[in-house]
Amino acid sequence: MVTKTEETQLNQLEIQVDNGGGGAWEYLCLVRNLKIRRSEKVLKHASSILNDPRKRSALGPDEWTLNEQVAIAAMDCQCLGVAQNCIKALQQKFPGSKRVGRLEALLLEAKGLWGEAEEAYSSLLEDNPLDQAIHKRRVAISKALGKPSIAIELLNKYLELFMADHDAWRELAELYLSLQMYKQAAFCYEELILSQPTVPLYHLAYADVLYTIGGVENIISARKYYAATIDLTGGKNTRALLGICLCASAIAQLSEGKNKEDKDATAAPELHSLSAAAVEKEYKQKAPDKLQLISSALRSLKI
Repeated sequence: MVTKTEETQLNQLEIQVDNGGGGAWEYLCLVRNLKIRRSEKVLKHASSILNDPRKRSALGPDEWTLNEQVAIAAMDCQCLGVAQNCIKALQQKFPGSKRVGRLEALLLEAKGLWGEAEEAYSSLLEDNPLDQAIHKRRVAISKALGKPSIAIELLNKYLELFMADHDAWRELAELYLSLQMYKQAAFCYEELILSQPTVPLYHLAYADVLYTIGGVENIISARKYYAATIDLTGGKNTRALLGICLCASAIAQLSEGKNKEDKDATAAPELHSLSAAAVEKEYKQKAPDKLQLISSALRSLKI
């Protein structure tokens, strides 16, 4: 994750290079080290170095690293001719390289040759079944082709090998949600909460899924995870506060006519009142023109 200091440094250097103040190589190195995609700028400034024989020869071995960086930036910008030239130069320098082979497959993707790209990735995986980047590219192809079921299958196979990949679990959860497979999505968020219990986003997403599934037990659990989100964010998550209100209303309605001594049912009005007050306070400070609207919506909830 890029820190504010690093982002400020990058932006300052970018302005300097754009205004002709030098430092293009330093800028390109920083973009690469921070793993940031600023493809248009990279393509512009890196091409000026590669197209100048004197500057290019001064790079030494870094010339090939720059070629790789330009190839990726060019594909992002759909300058496929530039990308092809860079990849060709890398092929001549490193014949048979798997890293260059990955770039070739990326170029096939950029051209929309999905079948050929998939074959190229499958071939690379035969040589190195533990290449995470290639596994993820195959998932990306399936998504691009509008085949979420295949993407889910590939991600599940990937997670059998790399169970600690949080981004993959989150991606899998979102794919399940797109197919309304809520129980499977809930399992993914459970894995994320177990591995990263202090990330409020996962508690919030899990609560949303439980609320969507419905039923008294699930909604009571959803309320607990909305409460955890509020706790982890210092009471600053408006969505979680609204979630508490919705859960309180749903629990009150589903518990109607049942045991009035039920702690979960009796706690609903109090939690709703506290959360509603916090939401109205937030709107009064940040969106006063919408305060009346949110107050009306909160009053309409049956407790």
